[in-house]
Amino acid sequence: MSESSRDSVETWTETMSARERIRSIAETLREPRSINWISEQADAAWSTTNEELQDLVEQGRLRRVEAGGTTLYQPDYTRLLFDEIRTLIEENTREELRNELAAITDEIEEWQETYDVAMWEELEQSLGDGDLSSADIRERRDVIAFWQENEEDRKLIKHALKLYSDVESAREHMTDATDRAPS
Repeated sequence: MSESSRDSVETWTETMSARERIRSIAETLREPRSINWISEQADAAWSTTNEELQDLVEQGRLRRVEAGGTTLYQPDYTRLLFDEIRTLIEENTREELRNELAAITDEIEEWQETYDVAMWEELEQSLGDGDLSSADIRERRDVIAFWQENEEDRKLIKHALKLYSDVESAREHMTDATDRAPS
């Protein structure tokens, strides 16, 4: 292990508790993983990892999946989606969301014009062009990553805007019910 890797592991274990590390890893998994894998990545005891994963399953934050006789864990992606949309609505005004949507669209249109493509997939196909320098390839790979991220953000913002009134109404209803509740 390199010295910088050791330093980052030490920082990781010094700044976060074992349970925080387990949650951080478990809630950002891109594919189902075993307790052993999560425990190793979190640098945490197997028993602590098992307890924390069971708690996260009970809270609805993780899902347990059986695969080939092995129990694996993965985030509840539906819950994560709605949590992200809720955060967007709670932390932004409608106008701010619209402005961000416009900024994302402007950036994508700029890339479309710059690279003469309609979608990031077309830009990705251009990476095989023999006349590109390594710097051009790196730049296009960066643009592709940003483009994909922008498309995900755009999708989330559109969902947030569609649900904005419903969430506001639910929040107002909750506030009204609290105000009417006997003390």
